Amino acid sequence: MPAHRTYSSEHGLASLPPHFHGFALMHIAMRRDAARLRTAAPRWNGAGTLWWQHLRETIEWHHTSEDHVLWPALRHRDRDFDAQARELHDDHEELDAAMTAVTTAITRHGDGLPAAATTFEGVLRDHLRDEETIVFPVFDRLGERAYLAEERKVVASAPMHVMTRLQPWMFDGASRQDLQHVRATIPPPVRLLGATVLQRRYTRTLKGILT
Repeated sequence: MPAHRTYSSEHGLASLPPHFHGFALMHIAMRRDAARLRTAAPRWNGAGTLWWQHLRETIEWHHTSEDHVLWPALRHRDRDFDAQARELHDDHEELDAAMTAVTTAITRHGDGLPAAATTFEGVLRDHLRDEETIVFPVFDRLGERAYLAEERKVVASAPMHVMTRLQPWMFDGASRQDLQHVRATIPPPVRLLGATVLQRRYTRTLKGILT
């Protein structure tokens, strides 16, 4: 792989090594939902409050698991990663502040939400772009077996309320082709549950943000 190549999920999964498609799908889902929030913000009526709560909890788990599970593992495997990980932690704090501003606007019945949603989307997109530039080459160097071993630890760290939402949230809007490598890493019973009961539960929360 050429050393100058820059990995990004902003234009889909086709250019990324398959073993980190699951991680990339989470970033794609975050960008998708940040855009949904920005679109819904000017007409906010409170119906999407539960949807936002779920999204915020998922993003908070995602970067907490990075800080406490994935980044320490990468430090052991890549000497150059330590300083970069500290930069990413600072980005997480900025993202937390942007999400707090969104939550505050929602508790005020949407007052100030368009501006807060726009800021949140900008902070999120900048952070994900920076993060992918740093960590995707590390994932590639690790190789499939070593990376997926670490990813399983990340997924196992998810609290139950996040775990039950993760599959339908990640898969929302993704093509069958994009999902083929991710599906292969999920045990069939879990995959079936995610596509039925959990999918229906997830779809109900979307009504508040898409209407």
